[in-house]
Amino acid sequence: MTVTTSRGGALDRPRSEEWLDRHAASVMGTYGRPARVLVRGEGAHLWDADGNQLLDLLAGIATNALGHAHPALTGAVSAQLATLGHVSNLAATPVQVGLAETLLRTCDAPEGSRVFFTNSGAEANEAAFKMARRTGRPRVLAAEGGFHGRTMGALALTANPAYREPFAPLPGGVEHVPFGDVEAMAAALADTSAGEVAAVVLEPVQGEGGVRPAPAGYLAAVRRLTREHGALLVLDEVQSGAGRTGTWLAHQQPHHLGDAIAADPAMRPDVVTLAKGLGGGIPVGAAVAYGPAVAGLLGVGQHGTTFGGNPVAAAAALATIHVIERDGLLDRARHVGALLRDGMVAVDHPLVLGVRGEGLLLALVLSAPVARDVTAELLGAGFVVNAVAPDAVRLAPPLVLTDAQATTFLDALPGVLDRVLQRSGPPTGGTA
Repeated sequence: MTVTTSRGGALDRPRSEEWLDRHAASVMGTYGRPARVLVRGEGAHLWDADGNQLLDLLAGIATNALGHAHPALTGAVSAQLATLGHVSNLAATPVQVGLAETLLRTCDAPEGSRVFFTNSGAEANEAAFKMARRTGRPRVLAAEGGFHGRTMGALALTANPAYREPFAPLPGGVEHVPFGDVEAMAAALADTSAGEVAAVVLEPVQGEGGVRPAPAGYLAAVRRLTREHGALLVLDEVQSGAGRTGTWLAHQQPHHLGDAIAADPAMRPDVVTLAKGLGGGIPVGAAVAYGPAVAGLLGVGQHGTTFGGNPVAAAAALATIHVIERDGLLDRARHVGALLRDGMVAVDHPLVLGVRGEGLLLALVLSAPVARDVTAELLGAGFVVNAVAPDAVRLAPPLVLTDAQATTFLDALPGVLDRVLQRSGPPTGGTA
């Protein structure tokens, strides 16, 4: 198809403004007006419709683990699509089985564990919610500040009133407790006046909640409490998994559950949900059920999906995992994450309050609610990030980000902050 523009030739691409006008006239306005129209990517770089090159420090919100147009990913997807693109889940495929086996290995799941494949993180959390319902217990505990998706069940687990209230009533039985507060969790589990708790659902690092890692030892304490009360521990690793924090799963970090599991394998979670970076940008998610008792909670006909675990998505996930392991990208996530963290902390500026996060899931915490201004100024300077909270700017770049690319961002950051400060005035405070 040829596209003409007001600037002339049939081979010209429309300018961003023209695309944005067409977007507004044809796409539901659930995301607001897009900041840019992107047309191409390579590695950690993007190009917009006006030809501007950008450094992608967001990776489609922690999704494009291998960056853009990675040859291993494009090759795997193309080869699989040319061989077998889709079958229903009434049939098995070798690539789906291979992915399930690979996930059980990388998740350190015990014998008898099983995988349910989905298309997204919200769907993976829906599957986990259904597992909790199958225990017969009426209550589920989740954390304040948590985000688990926008489908109705996942939304019931999500604590943000702005997301929840327009769609009430949501599925019942969900209670929210303060994140990181062991005493509050213990009290909620012990209070059986409304019935026993089926499951506790937590993020090791709250992504949409402002990139807030669980305090050291918190997950281990909650695991002991859930075992004591016979409740499932469901860990939502949709954003923090797939190597983003420097281990395959964030809860495998020593200060979360890593050390506890090494001492006692029964400290593993009961369910882990994955998506985002798992497919390197191709939609794929999974709910991993640990052990035969949990894996058997959903029986024949009790859950299903048309596209979950389809051959193309499975091939993408296998290729992504292969490259992460082959190229040492877990080490790279730790190394470049430390480089970015140390570099941002070292910026002596009134707007810089600190840095939160782990590996390549970080937030620059600001001393004033100017994250949107900082994000816009950074985009103008050629860097893609996002305002994950009024006072926090999220970085979740591809795991292939180089030291030199990270350094260009750090070099530009002080000037960006200066320009924002000049417009906004002196900061009035913030919370790290």
